[in-house]
Amino acid sequence: MKMDNRNARRMMDRMGINMKEIPNVQEVVIRTADKEMHITNVSVSEVNAQGNRIFQVVGEVEEVEVEKKTFSDEDILLVQQQTGASRERAIAALEQADGEVARAILSLTS
Repeated sequence: MKMDNRNARRMMDRMGINMKEIPNVQEVVIRTADKEMHITNVSVSEVNAQGNRIFQVVGEVEEVEVEKKTFSDEDILLVQQQTGASRERAIAALEQADGEVARAILSLTS
């Protein structure tokens, strides 16, 4: 049995599924630990199914590698000494503070 667009919408309404297009979207960026995906010329639809929001993204994808930030051992050691944090926490704080030692120390002590 074929289902036309009208019947499909009725069935989705009965199941509590609403779908709408999000207008004027210019770009969608998906960030992972090691790369970013920039999606342009994009069409985005939002599906709301029983309280769950699902986004469908269609467009041209360009993958960009993300540079790993490196910090000097002196900066890491200074943050560790001033806060008592582990090396991993000191590095994470420096990453969050864009390498600014004072902001990293403040984020760990407040």
